[in-house]
Amino acid sequence: MNAAVSPALSRPLEFLSAPECSVKVYDSICDLEPIRPAWNALLDRYRMATTFSTWEWLSAWSRHLGATRRPLVLGLFDDCRNLAGLACFSIGEEAYCGRRIRVLRMLGDGTCDSDNLDFPAAPGYEDILARSVLHHLRSHASQWDLCAWNTLPHGSPVVTSLLREAARLRWACSETTTISSAIPLPRTWEQYSSMLPGEERKNLPRYARRLNSRYATRVYKCADLESVDRSLDALFRLHQGRWESIGEPGSFSLRERRDFYRDLGRALLERGWLELWVLVLDGNISAVQFAFRYADRVFQLQEGYDHTRPSDRLGYVLRGEVLKALIKEGVRVYDFLGGEDPYKKRWATQPGSYRNLRLALRWSKGGILLQAAKQAHDGKEWLRRSLPGGVWDMLRQMNRMRRQVLASHFAS
Repeated sequence: MNAAVSPALSRPLEFLSAPECSVKVYDSICDLEPIRPAWNALLDRYRMATTFSTWEWLSAWSRHLGATRRPLVLGLFDDCRNLAGLACFSIGEEAYCGRRIRVLRMLGDGTCDSDNLDFPAAPGYEDILARSVLHHLRSHASQWDLCAWNTLPHGSPVVTSLLREAARLRWACSETTTISSAIPLPRTWEQYSSMLPGEERKNLPRYARRLNSRYATRVYKCADLESVDRSLDALFRLHQGRWESIGEPGSFSLRERRDFYRDLGRALLERGWLELWVLVLDGNISAVQFAFRYADRVFQLQEGYDHTRPSDRLGYVLRGEVLKALIKEGVRVYDFLGGEDPYKKRWATQPGSYRNLRLALRWSKGGILLQAAKQAHDGKEWLRRSLPGGVWDMLRQMNRMRRQVLASHFAS
C-alpha cells in the first residue's frame, strides 16, 4: 500500500484499548485506491452511511473541486487489519476573522456541493476513532489551525464521541446548525398523496394531465452512459438558462463542477446508485433532476428546467413522476438535503438539521480566534435581545454602510 504513514501512528496507539488498533495516514486520494473494497465493506456495516461518505463521491470531488486543498485521511484498522473507521479531511488556507489560517474541513466541504459528511465507523469502534482523530490532530498541530466541520448528521456516534473527548481535553469548541428537509415516503402513492397539502393534491395530477394534452410527453431514468452524458448536457444548459435569466451565475458556470458531475454520474451509474431523471416534451429534453440512491434513501442534488415555460410547471411535474416511481420501488426517504427553499414544503417534507462544529486547541492561533468569534457572536446576540428594535436596525444599517465605505476605499 503506497500510503504516507506517520511514524508515530504506524504502531498500535498506546491510548487505544483492546483489541489493538493502528492508524494509517493518507495524504493522497490515489493512495486510497487499494482500500476501496475495505471502504465499501465498512460502509455496509455503518448504519448511517450515505453516498457522501463513499469513495465515488469523495474521489470525484477531490479530483475536480478540491485541487487547492491537501487531503488528510485517517484509516483506523483493527488487530486483524480490517478497516474499522475513516476520518476524511482536507486542509487549505482560508480567511477567518480577518486572518489567513489553515482550516481543516471534512473532505468534500467548502464548495457547497456536499452534505451529510460523517465519520463512518464499525460498531464498537466509534470512541476509538474519535480519540484517534483528536490524538493525531494534537500531535500534528503545526499543520492546521482550526477544524471547520460542516453538515454533520445528528445521531453520528463518532461526532458525539469527538465532542465528549474534545470537552475532556479542554479544546475550544462552538456549534451551530443548518436547516435540512426530507420526505418520509409511505408504501403507496395514494398514502403519499394524502400527506400533501390540499392544493397540491389537486395541482399535481392537474398539471400532469395538462402537460400530456399539450405535448408528446415522456419521463425516464438514465440507464446508460450515452443517455447520462446527453442528459447532463441538458441539465447544465437548462439550469444555467434559468439562473442567468435573473442575473445569477448558476452552479454550472464552473467547468470544474460540470466535470465533477460527469465523473460522478458515470461512477454512480456503474454502482447502480444514479437517479438521473428526464422529462421530454415533443422529443426535446425540457427538465432534468440529478439525484442518487443509497440503500432506501434518495438524495436530490440539482435540477434544471425550461424557464421559458413557467405555466407548464415542468420541474414540478417531473418531481411528482419521480416520487411516484421511487415509492413503487420501495424508497423510504426522499432527501432534499440542506437549504430552506419554500418550494420544498409543498411536498410534505419534515424539517431536519445538520451540525456545524468549530474545534481548535485552546491556546493555539485557531483557538484564540474561535473564542474571540464566539464572544463577538454572544455579544451581538445580547445586543439584539436587549436593544429596542429601532436601535438595533439603525446599528445594523450603520455597520453595512461602514463595510461599504471600507470596500470602496480598498477597491480604489
